[in-house]
Amino acid sequence: LKTITLSRLCLSLTNTMSSTQKIFKSISDETDLVDQEQQILEYWNKIQAFKTSLEKSKGRPKYTFYDGPPFATGLPHYGHILAGTIKDVVTRYAHQTGHHVERRFGWDTHGLPIEFEIEKQLGIKTKEDVLKLGIDKYNAACRGIVMRFSSEWEKTITRLGRWIDFENDYKTMNPSFMESVWWVFSQLWDKDLVYRGFKVMPYSNACTTPLSNFESTLNYQETYDPEVIVSFPTVEDNNVQFLAWTTTPWTLPSNLALCVNPNFDYVEIHDKPSGIHYIIAKGRLSFIYKKKQEKNFEILRTMKGTDLVGKEYVPLFNYFEDFKKNGAFKVIADTYVTSDSGTGVVHNAPGFGEDDYRVCMDNGIITKDGEIPCPLDESGRFIAPVTDFRGKYIKDADNDIIAAIKKAGRIIKHGSFKHRYPFCWRSDTPLIYRAIPSWFVRVEVLKERLLANNKKTYWVPDFVQEKRFHNWLEGAKDWAISRSRYWGTPIPVWTNEEYSEFVIIDSIEKLERLTGKKVTDLHRESIDDLEIPAPSGNGVLRRVSDVFDCWFESGSMPYAQCHYPFEGKDTFEDRFPADFIAEGLDQTRGWFYTLMVLGTALFDKPPFKNLIVNGIVLAADGRKMSKRLKNYPDPSIVVDKYGADALRLYLIDSPVVRAEPLKFQEEGVENVRSTVFRPWFNAYRFFVQSANSYFKKHPEGVFTSTQAAQNRSTNVMDKWILSLNQSLVKFVREEMAGYRLYTVIPRLVSFIDQLTNWYVRMNRPRLKGEQGAEDQRAALMSLYTVLFTVCRLMAPFTPFLTESMYQNLKQIIPEQEREDSVHYLMIPEIDDSFVDLDIERAVVRMQEVIVAARDLRNKSNITMKIPVRSFTVCATDEAYLKDIVLMEEYIKLELHCKEVKQLSEMKDFFKLSAEAKSRELGRRLKGKLRAVSEAVKNLDHDTVSAFTKSGELTVLEEKLSIDDVDIHRNFIGDEKRYISTEVGTTLIIMDYVLDDQLREEGAMRDLSSSVMQLRKESRLVPEDNTDVYFVFASEEDDLKQVCEEKRSMLEKNLQNMNLHLVAPRLDSSVRTFAQKTHEIPSICGTYAPLKIAFGGELDLHFKAYARQTEFYKKTAGSYRDMYTETKKNLRVAKEQGLKSDARIQDLEKQVEQFKAEQEKLIKKLKDLTPAGDETNTQQ
Repeated sequence: LKTITLSRLCLSLTNTMSSTQKIFKSISDETDLVDQEQQILEYWNKIQAFKTSLEKSKGRPKYTFYDGPPFATGLPHYGHILAGTIKDVVTRYAHQTGHHVERRFGWDTHGLPIEFEIEKQLGIKTKEDVLKLGIDKYNAACRGIVMRFSSEWEKTITRLGRWIDFENDYKTMNPSFMESVWWVFSQLWDKDLVYRGFKVMPYSNACTTPLSNFESTLNYQETYDPEVIVSFPTVEDNNVQFLAWTTTPWTLPSNLALCVNPNFDYVEIHDKPSGIHYIIAKGRLSFIYKKKQEKNFEILRTMKGTDLVGKEYVPLFNYFEDFKKNGAFKVIADTYVTSDSGTGVVHNAPGFGEDDYRVCMDNGIITKDGEIPCPLDESGRFIAPVTDFRGKYIKDADNDIIAAIKKAGRIIKHGSFKHRYPFCWRSDTPLIYRAIPSWFVRVEVLKERLLANNKKTYWVPDFVQEKRFHNWLEGAKDWAISRSRYWGTPIPVWTNEEYSEFVIIDSIEKLERLTGKKVTDLHRESIDDLEIPAPSGNGVLRRVSDVFDCWFESGSMPYAQCHYPFEGKDTFEDRFPADFIAEGLDQTRGWFYTLMVLGTALFDKPPFKNLIVNGIVLAADGRKMSKRLKNYPDPSIVVDKYGADALRLYLIDSPVVRAEPLKFQEEGVENVRSTVFRPWFNAYRFFVQSANSYFKKHPEGVFTSTQAAQNRSTNVMDKWILSLNQSLVKFVREEMAGYRLYTVIPRLVSFIDQLTNWYVRMNRPRLKGEQGAEDQRAALMSLYTVLFTVCRLMAPFTPFLTESMYQNLKQIIPEQEREDSVHYLMIPEIDDSFVDLDIERAVVRMQEVIVAARDLRNKSNITMKIPVRSFTVCATDEAYLKDIVLMEEYIKLELHCKEVKQLSEMKDFFKLSAEAKSRELGRRLKGKLRAVSEAVKNLDHDTVSAFTKSGELTVLEEKLSIDDVDIHRNFIGDEKRYISTEVGTTLIIMDYVLDDQLREEGAMRDLSSSVMQLRKESRLVPEDNTDVYFVFASEEDDLKQVCEEKRSMLEKNLQNMNLHLVAPRLDSSVRTFAQKTHEIPSICGTYAPLKIAFGGELDLHFKAYARQTEFYKKTAGSYRDMYTETKKNLRVAKEQGLKSDARIQDLEKQVEQFKAEQEKLIKKLKDLTPAGDETNTQQ
C-alpha cells in the first residue's frame, strides 16, 4: 500500500499483479548505469569477448591499425583516454563493417622519461655519476621501473571499454624490436641517408642530451632572462664602437664575430654624455634612446651594412684568440639579422646558435672538421679555456660575466627581459642551443618525396595535413637521431678512432658472426665491449657510444612490432601501410613525422592511409592539466561516478576531435548521462514494459526481430521514425568512411533526441495499446527495429550501454541469427525502401508548429495539462498545410488541444503590409526612391499577399522582387481571445480562453499524472495490475463529483488500474474504514493510513511538483483544514469523556503534526515568494 495526499484527496495504490512469464527482462527505473558497466565487463571477460570477436572475423579483409606507444612511467591522463577512445571507436567500427582488425598495445620503454625518473631516484646529476654507478646498474634500474604502471594502464584502458591486445603487446626494449630498429638504420646507411656531423641543436643540460627540433617546441614558457647591450670597439679607433644586444650573456666568452644585415641602414652616432661614437642600425635608435633622450645623440653618418663588413673589433675575452687567423673578431653580414629587436648588430658564438654556426662556417671562421668553441661540459658548466668561470653552471655564471664586462667598461645597458623560451619537455628546465656531434638522417634530400607522400594520405581535420604538417615538411632539417645516453637502443655503428672505417650491424646474427660472441640482449651493457676486426686489417672497431633517440624507435614501430624482416615478412608487406592511426596534435612534429620520414626513406610510401588528429585536453580554466595544481578531476573518479560511456561520448562529441582544444568540464560528462543516456535508456525501458504487457495479453502476437525489421506500418509516425532510421544509417556509413567523428556523434545524439522526445513520447498511447492490439504491435515492432539499429550504430561509441540493451533485445532474435555480443554484429545495411523524405519533411514542420505553440502556452501561463480550444496554422504554402493535416492528430495530442485549423488566407487574423528597402533600392531608383517607397507602403493586404506568392510586383513602372521589400504581418484578431507567433512565413494562433470543461479536463490530467508518479514511487510498472483508491473528504466534495463525471477519462489514462472513489465520514475510525468498509489492507498499526497520507510521504509530492506555488497554497490550506478538524475531534473526544488515552494521544500528535507541516509549507512558500511581494505568503 502506498498513499499520498493531493489537496483534500488521499490516493492509495495496491499491487495485485500475479507473476507471469516475460519475454524481456523487466528494467528498473533505478538502474545504475555505472554498476551495469561493471556487469558488462564481467560478462565480456566470461565470454572472452575480444578474443572471440577476432576469431569470428578471421578470413575477412584485414584492416591494419598502428598504436602509437605511450610511456608507462605515469598513469594515463585524459589525453591518453581521448586518443584511446578514438582508436577504439574506429577499430570497433571497422570490425563491425566486415573487417579483421588486430589491435596490439605497445609500450615506449626507452629514453629520457625513464632515465629522468631514475636519476631523480638515485640522485644522479652528471655523466660521471652514471659511469661511477655503472651503465649495467643504471640500465637495470631503468628496466626495473619501465613497466611500473603497466597494470594500472591495462586496468584503466579495460575499464574504459577499449578492446586491445595486451597479451601480445610490443615493447621497444625487447631484443626483437631493437633488432628491427638496427635493420631500419642499416637500410638508411645503405641508401647514404646517414652521416655524422656537428650541428647546433636544442640541448637539455638537466638530461645531458640533445633534443630533436620538434621536441624543443613542446614546452615553451614565459621566462625572464638577463639582457645586456655590450660595446665592441673597432681596432682602428677605440672610440668607435659597435653595440650588440643579447639575452644570453653566458655565450659572450665564446664570441667570434659580429653580424649585420647587408641591406639595413646603419648610423654612426655621437653619444653626447659619454663622447663615444656608437654604430647601430638606424631603425633601432629608439631601442637605445627613449623619447626623452633624443637630444643625447647626434647622427654623424649613415652607411649600408655591406660597408661595415670586414671591420675588426676588440674581443671581450681572449679565450679563443687562435681563431683570429681564420678571420674571427670581424664584422660579417647575413640577412637573418632582423630589425624587430636588439641593435641590428648580432654577436655570433658558433657553438651556441644555428645561425651563428652557419654564418661563421660560410665566412671560414670555423670549418666542418675543425674545432668549434663550445667550452661547456655535458651538464652546462664552463670548462677550459674559459678559466675565469670554470665549473659554474651557465645561468649561474651570467651575473659574473656581466660584472666582468662591466668592469672592463663594455656594458652600455643591462636589465631583465621577459620572453617565450623553449624548456625541456621532460625536466622542465631551459634548453640551450649548442654544437653537438651527432648522427643524422638526411631529411632535406627527401623533402620532395615527403611532400608527395603526404598528399597520398587522408587527415581529419585536413588543415593539419595541408598547413601544419605540410609546412613542417617544407622546412624540415636533417634529423639528429642519436643521444648521448644509456637506456636505449644502441646505434649499431662500429668504427675506429679516426672514423675512417665502418661496420654497420643489421642483425643479431651478424653481430655474433663478426664478434664470435653469443648475444641475447642488445642494450649497452651487453654489447659496448664487443669488438669487430677492422675490414682493412688495421686493428679493431668499437661501437660508438650513442643510442637512438626514442622517436627513431617509435617511428620504426610498423616494422619492429612484428620483427620485420626477420619474421612475418609476408604478413607485414600485406598490411603496410596502415589503414588508420590516431594521436594528438602534438604528434604532428613527433610520431607522425618520424613515421613519414622512415616510411618514405625505406619504401617511398606513406606508412599510413588515414589519420585522425585530436586536440589537447586542457583544464577547465584553459590551462594545461597539472598534477601539482590539481586543476582537473581524477579520470578514475569520473569514470566511477558517471561511467566510461559518458566520458567517451563527452570527449568525442567535442571540438577536440577536430584538433581543437577542449576545456574539460566534469559537468559535461554528467550532461551526457542525463540528457543522452537517461532518455535513451528510458525509451528502451518503456519499450520493454510495453512489449511485456502486450505479449502477456496477446501471446499470439509475439514477433521476432526479423518480422519487426520487415514491418511496413501504415502509421505516419512509424513511417517517419523508420525513414529517419535509414537516413541515419546512410549518414553514419558515409561519415565514418570519411573518419568524421565530429559529424557522426551529433547526428546520433540528435536522432536519440528525436526518438525519445518525439516518437516515443507522442506514441505512448499506441505503444501501451490504447488504439488497439494491431496498432500496438505495429508501433512496438517499429520501436524495436529502431532501438536495435541504434544499438548497433552506437556500439563502437558507447560499448557498455549498447551491450546491456542488446542482451535484453536479443531475446526475440531467431536463434540462428543471435550473437552473444552486440559487438559481433555488423553495422546495418541501408534499406532505401523505408526512406520517405516527404514524411520526414512533414514531421519537421509538425515539430516547428509544436515548439512555437508551446511557447504560446508559456506566454499565456497555460500548462500542458489544461487543454485549449484550438490552434490555427496560417501558411500560404499549400504543401505546408497538407503536411500539417497529415500530422494533425499528433499535433492535437501533443498540444492538448481540441482542434487544429489550417488557413491559407490570413486576412481574418493578419493584415499584410510592405516596406521598401531603401538601401538596396536607393542605388537603383535614385530620384524615384521616395515615390516608390510611399507606393509600396500604401499597398493593400491582397496585393501584398499576391506579391508574396508571385515574388514580383510592378510599382510606378518599377519591377520589384520580394528581396527588395520587407513584409510585415500585423495581428488584427481579437487579442482578448487569441495570441500568435511566427515560424518563418508561417503563423501560429492559439485560442487561449478557458471554460469550466477545459479546466476540469486539466484537473483530471493533473490527477492522472499524480497517480502515475505515485506508481513510480511505489516501484510498480505499467503492466502491474494495481488498485487505486481515491479517498475524498466527503461525498459532497466537488473533486469527487468531477472524478465521477470524468471516470472514463481517468480509466483511459490509468491503464491496468482499478479505480475506487470513496469518501469516509471524518469521525469514523480509519482502521474500520480501511479494513472493513473498503477492504484496504491495514499497515503500520492504528491510524497508520491517515498518518502516512498526511505525513512525511508528502515530501515525495514536493519533489514531483517543485516550485509550483499554487500547489503549496492549496496544500497549506488542506493542512489548515485538517488541523482545524482534528482539533475539533480532539475537543469532542475530551468532552465525551473518552477513557482511551491512546486515542487522545494520537489526536494530539496529529494536531501538532498538521501544525508543523503547515508551518513547513508556509516556509517553502516564502522561499518561492519574490522580494517585496507578500501576497502569496498572506494567502
